[in-house]
Amino acid sequence: MNSKLTDEQQTAICSQLGNVKLNLLYKASIHGFTGEAFHKHCDKKSPTVSVGYNKSGRVFGGYTSQPFSQFGGFVKDDEAFVFSFSGERLNKYSVNNSSYAVRMTKNSGPNFGDTLILVHKDEQKVYSNQSSFTGYLYTKYYTFTAEKMHGNDLDLTDCEVYQVEECLQFENPWRTVTWTSEEKEKLMERIKSYKPSISSVSEARVLLVGQVGAGKSSFFNSFKSIFKGRVSGQAINGTCSTSVTSQFRTFIVKPEHEEKPLPLILCDIMGLEAKEGEGFHVDDITNIVSGHTPDTYQFSPSGPLHSEAQGFCKNPELKDKIHCVTYVVDASTISIMPQNMEDKLKAIRKKVNLHRIPQLVLLTKIDEACPLVKKDVTNVYKSKYIKKLVRIV
Repeated sequence: MNSKLTDEQQTAICSQLGNVKLNLLYKASIHGFTGEAFHKHCDKKSPTVSVGYNKSGRVFGGYTSQPFSQFGGFVKDDEAFVFSFSGERLNKYSVNNSSYAVRMTKNSGPNFGDTLILVHKDEQKVYSNQSSFTGYLYTKYYTFTAEKMHGNDLDLTDCEVYQVEECLQFENPWRTVTWTSEEKEKLMERIKSYKPSISSVSEARVLLVGQVGAGKSSFFNSFKSIFKGRVSGQAINGTCSTSVTSQFRTFIVKPEHEEKPLPLILCDIMGLEAKEGEGFHVDDITNIVSGHTPDTYQFSPSGPLHSEAQGFCKNPELKDKIHCVTYVVDASTISIMPQNMEDKLKAIRKKVNLHRIPQLVLLTKIDEACPLVKKDVTNVYKSKYIKKLVRIV
């Protein structure tokens, strides 16, 4: 049997589940659009991803960690969610009441809380419990609009159910790292002894750019803690939906028991937000990279720093400019990154390209993205899923 999901769609689904792959169990166009055929191939199998395809070309479905059966009642599942695709982009809708996440119905296919049912009552149909008052589907169990889920097209062309299987790790790591304290000391010494090639610049200034919650400030605090030899929290960090950082800040790190600071200055900015008019203003990036923005400058989402503003550095020297831009990306949310956020990152990169300076990508929260890495961080370069994420980013 051939899967109708594209590689990109499979990757987007798997990104929500960890280091896994999808194994096709049931395909209605081959096995039949009946509850009997569905249960024959899918009962007692878990976890599963169910996918519906309609005549309008929409792709949608749901995930449950619970095995299917025919007993007729609801099953609790804290991990269940339903989803739809906009192109290759996954829209995820988590369960509101986990006690009613999945219902085991005999004469239908996958049933997500009586809110979304594929192969409904042995017909080539999808069923949605539509509220005539709000336009939203029954909000007790899942909340989404019929238009976003399946475009109000209830005629199925196919239905597929996949078993979610854990991927085997690579036998050999795809990047070689020696995970020893001696190697760590060597890496730290390389940073301490680094010298820019131009004598007028004593420290390289590295700018951290990323979405709200990606972990820019947390990364700096971790970096500083390593050289301090103890937990240190100079940069403000948190898990708010809006940026915790509101100013342009430059941070130096002075290693424990040493007089000189590191030859690196890490620069932090306000986090990017998908919504227009909120978060870091993209046009501020030129002023920062060019060295016009003073330390502690208070960002304004409404507009960038003007040349006549107080503190604007009109004649910056090379040492005041940014020498490297690092994009900090949350590995656990790559597949559901809003299009507006992707557009903002591309706009920033386009502006940075004009300055001809190095650009790097830092993937954070890799333990949340991959269970293999969560178990042991030294598995990061053995993880097939992390390697795939790196390629996507």
